[in-house]
Amino acid sequence: MDIPANFNIGTVKSITDSQKKSNELSTDDFLQIMAATIKMPAMPGESGGGSGGGETDYLTQLAQFNMMDQLTNISEKMNTDLLMNQQQQALGLLGKEVKVTDETNFITGPVEKVRFDKGYATIRVNGKDFYLNDILEVGDQA
Repeated sequence: MDIPANFNIGTVKSITDSQKKSNELSTDDFLQIMAATIKMPAMPGESGGGSGGGETDYLTQLAQFNMMDQLTNISEKMNTDLLMNQQQQALGLLGKEVKVTDETNFITGPVEKVRFDKGYATIRVNGKDFYLNDILEVGDQA
């Protein structure tokens, strides 16, 4: 089968780096590819194309694609919620007496300051910064 030189499946959009989110296909990209593929005549020995039969495969793929998209959204939401929860917990420690470890010593003192660096919380005890994972005990200030 010869393909004419002027044959095209659709329009090609130019995407700049600032517009491109990642190397992943969006739902719209998938739908455009699926529509273009359905319009193409089927090659001998192939299923799909405009001859029918392959459309259910595309619908299954679309359902899987949408499910993955939803799972990604849920994962991103959970990560955001987790960071916000961590930040709220850290702010609640201000003025509390904590016992922390710096891998060799135990240090006890009030939380003097809470800092956020790239979304992660650190606390300052006795002039030294610690991650929340370093906290062993929390109590009211004596």
